[in-house]
Amino acid sequence: MKATSTSLAVAGLGAAVSTLGASVLRKNRFGAGVLGFGLAHIVLGLLDLARPTVRRSS
Repeated sequence: MKATSTSLAVAGLGAAVSTLGASVLRKNRFGAGVLGFGLAHIVLGLLDLARPTVRRSS
């Protein structure tokens, strides 16, 4: 699995969790934590995607 696909998978998982958290947020406050957790995954996945890769020539 390439680094870009891993980053996109983390961001996609964050989007799914954020959607779940937003739907639960309407019913109770637990959804706010789930929404924040998902948004953090989106941000971290996109930051990892923007990070330069280091290639080793060994």
